[in-house]
Amino acid sequence: MTRSLVLFALLLCAVPGAASAQNGAASAPEFLQPYGPTTRPFSPAVRVGNMLYLAGQVGTGPSAAGSVVPGGIAAETKQVMLNIKDVLEKSGSDMEHVVKCTVFMADMKEWDAMNEVYRTFFSNGKFPARSAFGTSGLALNARLEIECMATVK
Repeated sequence: MTRSLVLFALLLCAVPGAASAQNGAASAPEFLQPYGPTTRPFSPAVRVGNMLYLAGQVGTGPSAAGSVVPGGIAAETKQVMLNIKDVLEKSGSDMEHVVKCTVFMADMKEWDAMNEVYRTFFSNGKFPARSAFGTSGLALNARLEIECMATVK
């Protein structure tokens, strides 16, 4: 058993970054502010190692002055996905590196319509793992909010 521990310790020292991962340096969270200081109490993205954790996005657009885009679930889904894409690109990743999404919907009856737009943002056959939940309310009276996790490019 002692010989196994010695071999394991030697192997750990030989793996690049293993020592810094042990003391926490490699896993310290980096709170990203791709749009400058936030006005709300959350970060748009947090990087831990090679993972990005994105805050939930609703369908606010640049011309909507902080309100949800008009046009229903299809328009909101498109704007949500464009917002996710933008945060990813400003944080060192892209849609190809998304590994998990969580979808929150005000009305689960709109799930099929949301899926029609959602799927266009990913390569066919390379869809992230996903969960979906119905809610009783979302920020800014949105119909949809999506959060995701991605690896860094």
